[in-house]
Amino acid sequence: QVQLVESGGGLVQAGGSLRLSCAASRSIFSFNAMGWYRQAPGKERERVACTAGSSNYATINYAAFVKGRFTISRDNAKNMVHLQMNSLKPEDTAVYYCNAESGIVTYWGQGTQVTVSS
Repeated sequence: QVQLVESGGGLVQAGGSLRLSCAASRSIFSFNAMGWYRQAPGKERERVACTAGSSNYATINYAAFVKGRFTISRDNAKNMVHLQMNSLKPEDTAVYYCNAESGIVTYWGQGTQVTVSS
């Protein structure tokens, strides 16, 4: 059973930064993709950023609404994925989930709350 544990959420003022971390219970090389999603109250879950491929040369994709502000990165040695979030806006307020895909199986973390005050 794979476990993904997120950390780093919290309350921040608009314009501030947060760094989310996701720790996986097994080597992230075993996943064909990892990423971050978010879900705001009353809205559907949406993809924020993802890194596909299990090598050091994984491709990265960002949602248009975070390009230039968020950066996803991998720490292969520690089996972790991070999401650096800068220039945060109130509309970024949501529960952020770590996601990993292995073949046809998708794993989710429990989520971490990010609240951006105006």
